[in-house]
Amino acid sequence: MQVLKRDSLKLGGFAGLTEHRMVTDSRAFGGRKAPGTWEGIGNFIYLADARFQPFGETGMHGHREIDVISVVLEGRIEHGGSMGQGQYLHAGDVQVQRAGDIGFSHNEVNPDSSENRMLQLWVLPEKPNQPEDYEVITPKAGVVTPIYGGANSALPTETTIVVHRPQAGEKVQIDKDSLLYICDGLVTDGESGFVDGDLIRTDQLTLTAKEPSFVIVVSA
Repeated sequence: MQVLKRDSLKLGGFAGLTEHRMVTDSRAFGGRKAPGTWEGIGNFIYLADARFQPFGETGMHGHREIDVISVVLEGRIEHGGSMGQGQYLHAGDVQVQRAGDIGFSHNEVNPDSSENRMLQLWVLPEKPNQPEDYEVITPKAGVVTPIYGGANSALPTETTIVVHRPQAGEKVQIDKDSLLYICDGLVTDGESGFVDGDLIRTDQLTLTAKEPSFVIVVSA
């Protein structure tokens, strides 16, 4: 097992936000790979933990042949773009945008006078020339919620992303190559505790929540 702590990395950012980039896979970033960041797993290539300044925004920009997953953790986001224009996302919501071969443009905006927080994950599609798609999912407490890929999804993939929201005493069980990002709460493997901002690489692990927690698991 390996652990990367978010606050050990340099704080960067662009436009109206600051961010810690945790995963910048060499397949996508090459020589621009941020120092200290990890490689991805499967087709998962990027993870950034961002805070938007009051009324900050990413600015309109485009993606093609990449799938973009955004997880709102604090506050809310006003989404603009070629898909889902004008939708508001609140803390706990997960937005999945598939660029396909046509691509999409988007701008994520903090509409409020206080900071908010959003994660962004990128996954390379396993098959090119897929149709673009847009979906918003709200994982529930105490439930394991698939948000990307898997054999039963509309577009089956080997790389999967699920959200665990365990309550105190509930477990997160890992039995394959995975990256886990702790977004909130406190979980333990019986020896060590893991908190918000811890990224874990493992192929076998059992975590127990000591309090309500939010864990994103990427597997391949």
